[in-house]
Amino acid sequence: MESTSARPAGSTRREATRQKLYEAAVTLIAEQGFSATTVDEIAERAGVAKGTVYYNFASKSVLFEELLRHGVGLLTASLREAAERTAREGGNGVDGLDAMVRAGLVFIDRYPAFTQLYVAELWRTNRAWQSTLMVVRQQAVAVVEEVLREGVAAGEFSDEIDVPLTAAALVGMVLVAALDWKAFQPERSLDDVHSALSRLLQGRVSGG
Repeated sequence: MESTSARPAGSTRREATRQKLYEAAVTLIAEQGFSATTVDEIAERAGVAKGTVYYNFASKSVLFEELLRHGVGLLTASLREAAERTAREGGNGVDGLDAMVRAGLVFIDRYPAFTQLYVAELWRTNRAWQSTLMVVRQQAVAVVEEVLREGVAAGEFSDEIDVPLTAAALVGMVLVAALDWKAFQPERSLDDVHSALSRLLQGRVSGG
């Protein structure tokens, strides 16, 4: 799960190590679950010493919590960039939402294991990182809320819509549809899935 931010050399090296640990952790936990995954296995999969894991993260739980922050941060940045690019190009609110739908699908196509873990954790309430999960979830949803509010203010969307719930529903639509795509309809292309969700978003599913 790569970050594209420019950093000093020392920071870049440490970030590269953390990236390896993120990749190893998300793969192993997706394969066998959080409880069954050990720090030794994460270190071995990442190709580093066990001490390196503890140098970067105080515990396996902290590693997973930071993994959630990192992954959802990348998703949030992708959604925001898609919305901002569409606005610069003169697109309207629906265009912005559609661009974010595609950005979400691209993210999930690239990081399916992380997405699977993220969705699974949303249903659990007894984790130490539950509060962190709620914070990062809201960061992603807030990007969609912003586009909806701007659309309402511009008269593009009805002022009767429930912005928070609608934003959460749109994010949920992309997550669930993409996971279904990956698990049960892998023969479909990203363009095909995006086209289907785009029709739903734009209200073009009726025969009228």
